[in-house]
Amino acid sequence: MEYGFKEVAVFASASETFSKRNINCSIDASLKRFELLLRRAEECGIKVRGYVSCVLGCPYEGGIQPSTVVKVTEALLSMGCYEVSLGDTTGVGQPQSVDALLEVLCQTVTPDRLAAHFHDTYGMAVANATAALRHGIRSFDSSVSGLGGCPYAKGASGNVATEELVYLFHRLGFETGVDLSTLVECSFWISQKMGRPVGSKVARAIRGADQCAIAVV
Repeated sequence: MEYGFKEVAVFASASETFSKRNINCSIDASLKRFELLLRRAEECGIKVRGYVSCVLGCPYEGGIQPSTVVKVTEALLSMGCYEVSLGDTTGVGQPQSVDALLEVLCQTVTPDRLAAHFHDTYGMAVANATAALRHGIRSFDSSVSGLGGCPYAKGASGNVATEELVYLFHRLGFETGVDLSTLVECSFWISQKMGRPVGSKVARAIRGADQCAIAVV
């Protein structure tokens, strides 16, 4: 409020153990805290986006029941979150598990209130995004060059690279409002600044093609 933020986010979990490791309280306790925050945010005209971690698996508990994800998602929406992002925090999901979750969740929550947040630990993030598209989800989280990760999800890689999703969506005929060539330049720039390899196959492929074209000319 002091600095004029117009939007904030709250992070819940579909795993009790992860909730305690990540935000130091149980799922129910976190929802009670969020209820107070959302009430105050509404009074101040601040939008709140909800997140649910570990929707497709937990590094401590293993498999997660879709019914738990439904419960937490509905609670966040009923409090006033305008959208809830479903996080595959460990990146263990695959299209079949995405389908299984969304077939249950979309019975009570419309896709326009949902977003998908995939990590690419096992290289399944783009396939999972395609599955989410089939269920009507049109909001996706990602990070340039695949930056990110979670210290409480052992072995999890960063978020799916934005370049990968933009390339996918454009090839499928969707409009994103994102210029892919500029995004690729940003990917190389930030990776160089951080002293790490570019984490996007799309960015590496496009840059390689450009360099070959320049060499031929």
